[in-house]
Amino acid sequence: MTRRTLLTPRAHDLGGGFTVRRVLPAALQRAVGPFVFFDHFGPIVTRPGDQHDVRPHPHIGLATVTYLFNGAVMHRDSLGSAQRIEPGAINWMTAGRGIVHSERTPEDLRDATYTAHGLQLWLALPRAFEEVEPDFSHTPATALPAFEAPGLRVRVLVGAAFGLRSPVRTYSDTIYLDVDANPGSTLALPAAGERVTQERAVYSVDRALVIDGTDVPACTLAVLAPGAAASVVAPAGARYVVVGGEPLDGRRIVWWNFVASSPERIEAAKAAWRQQRMGTVPGEREFIPLP
Repeated sequence: MTRRTLLTPRAHDLGGGFTVRRVLPAALQRAVGPFVFFDHFGPIVTRPGDQHDVRPHPHIGLATVTYLFNGAVMHRDSLGSAQRIEPGAINWMTAGRGIVHSERTPEDLRDATYTAHGLQLWLALPRAFEEVEPDFSHTPATALPAFEAPGLRVRVLVGAAFGLRSPVRTYSDTIYLDVDANPGSTLALPAAGERVTQERAVYSVDRALVIDGTDVPACTLAVLAPGAAASVVAPAGARYVVVGGEPLDGRRIVWWNFVASSPERIEAAKAAWRQQRMGTVPGEREFIPLP
């Protein structure tokens, strides 16, 4: 691992004073496996009157995966899905040819003070599935397998690791682990075996790590050598994730909320949203206009 594999997020304001740490895409690294977008929000104390709702907006060509450590979010989409997102669960939305969704504070929390903390990641769909029918699936925390070792608890959110497999369905080889590490613990990530090109990265949401002898500050994405084994030490304990999978099957364009393998598809999505032809979210009257 070298210094150029350590990616520091930049602050991005989503509106209403809600700022996230955005680490992907970056100038040095456009993607890690299928992951083309990585937002870390919080921990932030949300109080009554805060405007942290995300109004209806569209997506194409990707899948979003939302994972919370604290708080709750109400997801609604143009398929009619209405799902409360809570810590530990995986919420996977496949945009495919196009979907519209909103993410709002649940009604029972609007007058409450609570901590919001989580990750929202986007995965580019393989070219063969860019125009697949949109879909939304919710996998509760209790349905996700976990691996325990001295000082470690590893939840397999997506993909397979340590002999366990997540029930979350994906369109390409994908790995997403949530690791809760005690002080001084070490996680040995095995080599990818036959999947020698598998790309992986590690990101701690709270405390520093040491990866293969390199100090990695908190809130920094450490991109590992493709397919290689790695040793992840948490000197003071940490909560971190491992993300990655097979490399993308070609260049992707990321523009606003759209991901596609051709500029023509991006332009078509712009026109469709401008003309409000991508669907509506039941019960919603607002939307985010095209930039």
